[in-house]
Amino acid sequence: MADDPLSLTFAALADPTRRAILARLAEGAATVKELSEPFAMSGPAVSKHLRVLERAGLITRGRDAQWRPCALDATPLREVSEWAEAFRRFWEPSYRRLDAYLRHMKETER
Repeated sequence: MADDPLSLTFAALADPTRRAILARLAEGAATVKELSEPFAMSGPAVSKHLRVLERAGLITRGRDAQWRPCALDATPLREVSEWAEAFRRFWEPSYRRLDAYLRHMKETER
């Protein structure tokens, strides 16, 4: 796997479990135990996913007594968004056509 930040981010986002973990962390910090609850996997398996997310810079791990809560760091997601923005000109015309079609469909329903 490449070590450039964008490749690390895309690799981390490629897994649905990691995306679910990020969605959970968007609600607030959580421990490994809390992050493990919705999944049929062990704490160590979730920890492996967390290491991938941490390596990509998508999460940070703190220390609170014996707990190591994880928190979302969305900075790499901004970089993905900026990268994808360069391709907006390719999908914008499709959205405009879809909007026009939906307006037409609504008008013909009346």
